[in-house]
Formats: sequence, structure tokens, C-alpha cells
Amino acid sequence: MLVKTYAAALQSINARTVTIEVSCTPGSYFQLVGLPDTAIKESQDRIISAIQSCGYRYPGRRIVINMSPADLRKEGSAYDLPLAIGILAADEQIPSEPLERLMIMGELSLDGSLQPIRGALPIAIQARSEGYEGLILPKSNAQEAAVVNQLKVYGADNLSEVIAMLCGRQDIMPTEVDTRGEFYRNQRAYPFDFNEVKGQENVKRALEVAAAGGHNLLMVGAPGSGKSMMAKRLPSILPPFSLGESLETTKIYSVAGKLGKDITLMTVRPFRAPHHSISPAALVGGGSNPQPGEISLAHNGVLFLDELPEFSRNVLEVMRQPLEERMVTVARARFSVDYPASFMLIAAMNPCPCGYYNHPTRACECTPQQVQKYLGRVSGPLLDRVDIQVEIFPVPFEKLSDQTMGESSHEICQRVVRAREIQNQRFAQCPEVHCNAQMTPKLMQLYAQPDEAGLARLKVAMERLNLSARAYDRILKVARTIADLAGKERIDQSDIGEAIQYRSLDKASWGTQTAKSPV
Repeated sequence: MLVKTYAAALQSINARTVTIEVSCTPGSYFQLVGLPDTAIKESQDRIISAIQSCGYRYPGRRIVINMSPADLRKEGSAYDLPLAIGILAADEQIPSEPLERLMIMGELSLDGSLQPIRGALPIAIQARSEGYEGLILPKSNAQEAAVVNQLKVYGADNLSEVIAMLCGRQDIMPTEVDTRGEFYRNQRAYPFDFNEVKGQENVKRALEVAAAGGHNLLMVGAPGSGKSMMAKRLPSILPPFSLGESLETTKIYSVAGKLGKDITLMTVRPFRAPHHSISPAALVGGGSNPQPGEISLAHNGVLFLDELPEFSRNVLEVMRQPLEERMVTVARARFSVDYPASFMLIAAMNPCPCGYYNHPTRACECTPQQVQKYLGRVSGPLLDRVDIQVEIFPVPFEKLSDQTMGESSHEICQRVVRAREIQNQRFAQCPEVHCNAQMTPKLMQLYAQPDEAGLARLKVAMERLNLSARAYDRILKVARTIADLAGKERIDQSDIGEAIQYRSLDKASWGTQTAKSPV
């Protein structure tokens, strides 16, 4: 007897339907075809033990299983359950009629219990798009998959429950999730708030501008000046997730197997802070079985690189294309996958090897050559993609001991949201552009041209401060964001002046002065 069950294979952050054809005929033979990996080939022993543990008989017959499409590589142990159900149905121990309306996924233990799988959300989305009535999967994944409406999601603890349901002996109630209620309930659940920050008003302003325009930002300052502390609070002032962004980000975490227990949706923007020893494949994604990297896990959120010059040069250089394209392609000999990577890059670094160049109270022990060599670890093309560069200095004791609470993240976020709404209206006809940082030269000609006084001020700054040519476009983009925060239609000289202050490392004099003892 020939029976078909239906499962799904993950490709990038999406899923593709896999048809499992099981033929059970007289003989004594087992063959599994259709490009299965080692984990799937090993499933026979798990399936035999699970079926026998549930009180059923593993057929001692000729079993041939084809996983279609045969040219698509299938990976992982999540096919155990549909294979087991297909074998039992082909041996006529359970009915095969219900299988036409269901997609089934799950890993089996030797005792028949079901273990969680990766990618439940994209699998559920694929099941709905293909018109399946329901999806059967481990109970621990049911909440995640039930986010998808118009699809019945059945969570089971073991193989016996699935068999009883298919035979009509036991009903498994579909898991239901109030998707919008779940989304809005925890939307502002951030552990950090800017009202805890003492002083650092100029840096908080720079972070506000970065959040409002989607700009990448680099903080340069001495150890202990608060770089990491400020970066961790940036997600709290970013615009709240839209439901579409939340679903897209949740799919990435689901595929990567990093969605926490009992989490149905990512409701706050991700903040990823990899260690400087990270490899290029771990950062951008890849491996023999490609997985999303840190830049994709930071999609729609923040990627924080602390101690930027300590990262390998190769690691930093592979980010250049994703920063521009907002997509990373992992290519292999037989296939390639695309992972979204639209993130804000926030980086922090010391100004020199000893960390005290330009420090107000401590002397720098480095020579100008050492300072330049240290800064040279970060390439010019990468710095070219960082719109805002700001120096951060230690907070004096008077401000540290001040008990007055600063401005809250909620208040700052309200201004950021208003600025983003202006940009959404401005770029409504350009679906690939969402914020000022993504403006093309053509859009800059339309929306980022300063008035005459602003243009004159920019010219003077370029000449007097020896700013690099690459700073020109960045200054205009940042100035456009500053004007949006103020509700201005045209960029004026005050906006240009503030934007110029955010180009510290573009100054030709940086690091060339002889280090002096503090006065």
C-alpha cells in the first residue's frame, strides 16, 4: 500500500513542503531515498523503538520511502514523526484518510515522546499557504506555531496521542493564541531605561538621532565611560515593532533554534552583542548546514560590536555588503540561501591602545603612530558606512552622585516615533527605503539639500576641519534626521552644525597630536 504524509523543509527563513511517500509491500527491506542527511537515515532505529514502545508493531515488510522533491536536501530529525505515521498507515495499522489534510513534524525519542523542533513558525506559515487543515507537532512548539491564524495547530506529547487522534479515539484540542494581544502585551518590556544614565547628554542626543534615522553609530571613549551601558539602552528608544517586523524576526529566531521557551512572538527589538573572537561564518551566517548569523539575528534591531578594533579584520570586512544590501547571501556549490540583515550597527572602541587619548584627567601613554595604527584596524570602507561618530568622556563625580532622574526612554522614543512617521510619509513611494540612513543619491537630491546658510557652513567645515569627502553625504543624511526631529521641512545651518559634530574620526587631525599630560 502506498501512503503519503506531508512535512516541510527549511530554506533560509522559509519552509517548503515535502511529500513523504511510503510503500509497504511483501519482503524484508528498508530504503530511504530523496536526499536525506545522516540524521534522517538514522531515524529507522528511533522509529522502530518508538512504535514498539507505543504498543504497535513495526512491519517486517519491504518498506521504501521517498522524500519529494528528491533534489531538495532534507536535514534534521524533525521528520521522525511523519515517517513513523506513514509507515503505520502503509501497513494499515492506522487510517490514511486524515493524512491528506495534515502536515506533520516532530522528533521521536525511543519511548515515543516528541522533542521540540526548529522552524515551527515558518512551517506553520507554509502549511496555511498550501491549504492544509492542520499541523501536528510537539506540544512545546504549539504556542509558537499557533501564532498563524486560519490553521489548526495540534500539540502532542508523544506518538500515542497522534495515533489516537488519527484513529478518532482521542481529541487533541487545537492550540489557540491571541496573536495581537500577545504582541501588544509585552511590546515595551525593556530591562534598561535611559533615565538611569547620569550625564552624557551629548551621547544620548547622538543615540536619539541614530534611532530616529536608522543611522549606524560609533562611540569612541576611555574604558568605563559608559559605552556599553548606553548601547544596551538603545533598543528602548527605537520605534516599537510592527506585527510584520515581529513575525519576520520571530521566523529567524525559530529557524536558528533560539526562540526561548514559551515565547510565541518577538515583541521587542533584538540586541545582539557578539564577542570579538567571533568567526566570519558565525557573524554573517553559514556553516555546512547554513544557519542565520548574528547580523540576521539582529534583523530589525541592534548589532553591538564592543571593542571594535579587537575584531578580526576578515570579520569586519564581511559586514560591508550586508550593511549596504541589508541582506546576506550564503552560497554553496549546489544551492544558496538569503537571510535578511537590516540592522543598526552600534560600535564602541577605545581611542588608543592605552585607552586614554583625549582623556580629561589621565595622561595617554601612546605615540601618535600607535594611535593611528590602532584606529587603522578599522578600515575606511567600514567607517564609511557609519554615519555618526561621537566621543564619550567619563562622567564627573558631581553628576554621578546626582539623584535626579534623567529623561526616560519613553519620552525619547516618542520623539523618535514622530520623526520616523515623517520619514514613512516621505518615502511612501519607495518600498525599499524606510529611513533617512537608506536614502539613495537621487532621494538626497530631493529631500536632503540644505538652505544657502547651511550649505555655506558645510563648505567651511569641510575646508577648515579637513573632513573627508565621504563625510559629505553622511552629514547631509544625519542633518535631515535632525531636522525631522525638530519638525522642519528644510535643513538649516543649525542642523548642519550638529551633524558636523558627529564626524569625529573624519577630522584629519585625529590622533596626530602628541599626547599630553592632563592639565
